[in-house]
Amino acid sequence: MKARVYVMLKNGVLDPQGEAVKHALGSLGFDGVEGVRQGKVIELDLADGSTEDTINEMCEKLLANTVIESYRVEIL
Repeated sequence: MKARVYVMLKNGVLDPQGEAVKHALGSLGFDGVEGVRQGKVIELDLADGSTEDTINEMCEKLLANTVIESYRVEIL
């Protein structure tokens, strides 16, 4: 079983990496970029029979800092 976890900063949390990317894009001539949010994608190869509940537990305990980040699980 394969799963993909998308982790993003919650709305209202400052994103200095996103701001750096936005600034760099402007410096390269890409005008019109009004905002950038940086996140991460984690791909998991899991044993057959793994459940989405198990993946959510992984996210809550390690993969996402749920105080400032939200996550979404996609089963592939």
